Amino acid sequence: MTAAVPSLSLRAKSTNARVRPYVFGALGLVLLALVWEAYKAVGPAEGVMIGDITVLPRTSDIAMPHLWTMWERLGEPVTSAAGSPALWFAVLQAAGFTLGIAAVGWLVGVSVGMLLAIVMQRFRTAESALLPWVVLSQTVPLIAIAPLVKRWGAQIEVGAFDWEDWMSVALIASYLAFFPVSIGALRGLGSPDKAHLELMHSYAAGWWSTLLRLRLPASVPYLLPALRLAAANAVIGTVVAEVSIGLRGGVGRMMVEFASAASGDPAKPWAPIFGAVLVGLIAAGVVIVLGLFVGRYRRGEVSA
Repeated sequence: MTAAVPSLSLRAKSTNARVRPYVFGALGLVLLALVWEAYKAVGPAEGVMIGDITVLPRTSDIAMPHLWTMWERLGEPVTSAAGSPALWFAVLQAAGFTLGIAAVGWLVGVSVGMLLAIVMQRFRTAESALLPWVVLSQTVPLIAIAPLVKRWGAQIEVGAFDWEDWMSVALIASYLAFFPVSIGALRGLGSPDKAHLELMHSYAAGWWSTLLRLRLPASVPYLLPALRLAAANAVIGTVVAEVSIGLRGGVGRMMVEFASAASGDPAKPWAPIFGAVLVGLIAAGVVIVLGLFVGRYRRGEVSA
């Protein structure tokens, strides 16, 4: 009986540790909603300005509608045309379209990032040559390269294969996703202790065997945060690329289209923003689920 008490205590602590992040996340959303409504109630209608610079947003109903107004608008039709679907349904369709493209970009980015990390870990010369370019790649403005990627893709001709606009968007998403994976995986692959490496060497284990049995399991605490960051980057890259390229069907283009209705329907432009948030949460949730399958290697995650 006495031995069972510590076991139950440890189990309760483990459960609390797993539940605590979700509780804090929910409390964060509630706090954000309270801050939104509190500022709208007490803030000036024209915002707070210092000189000609607006430092705090306006609180008019056009610029900052109530949260319940946004919620009610989700249940109304997109337009007044007959047969127009509900706004929430249209946003879900657009979010699904964006999520599919972001998933493709994430998979490509993770594959490229892992390949670069393995090459840089295997060959120190490759690390010296590639790592500065990997870091430098993230300094290029995304909105500037999106039209170029679309133009280059349109010039690809391989038999009956046609490069489509969604492929350009996925490529841009992968461009943002590969960076945290390559850096996180590189740190993780180099994290095993020297004693463990010497032990593998004493077993006459080759480089590939050491990679699969030691380095990859040791990289999990570094890799999981990098994968979550890559998922968020893929969503951001997809939304921005949809706007830059003009790809219809996703929440990025929907934001631009609904923005024109902000003066007469101020709650409508916020709907695709909620859709983008939902896509980001789903993307991060998928990575969390993947992390459950490698739980035995998660001794403690390291920030990417």
